[in-house]
Amino acid sequence: MITTQKITFDTDMLKFMALFEKVTHARLRDCFFDREKLVFLVEQGEMGKALGKNKTNVVKLEKMLNRKIKIVEFNLSRLQFITNYLAPLRITDIKEEGDVVIVTGADTKTKGLIIGIKAQNLRNLEKVVGKYFKVEEIKVV
Repeated sequence: MITTQKITFDTDMLKFMALFEKVTHARLRDCFFDREKLVFLVEQGEMGKALGKNKTNVVKLEKMLNRKIKIVEFNLSRLQFITNYLAPLRITDIKEEGDVVIVTGADTKTKGLIIGIKAQNLRNLEKVVGKYFKVEEIKVV
């Protein structure tokens, strides 16, 4: 189930979004900061266009914005969206029990990267996913 909430952007964010669309020609759904990274959420099917050949658009945008960026493809499926957001980390299994999502990492290092120090990566992921889908908790096993 997709939740709808009003999203507002400041002028800097609108400039980032306009620059992204001008460089990539990909349709953008949302743009936000995930700690130090600027995350661009593109519409389903726009990932190839957004990345560019050999990721040239990513490199170009990182130089222009002078910051790290992450491009994520939106998906109407909550589980696929979470998998897309966690990429390139290897997820061996992902399932849902009501509003709780259970993610299985490939190894201990992957699980640690998903959870983060003091579970900050995991809580951040819950916040991002919560913008678009109903989610009570995300667990890593």
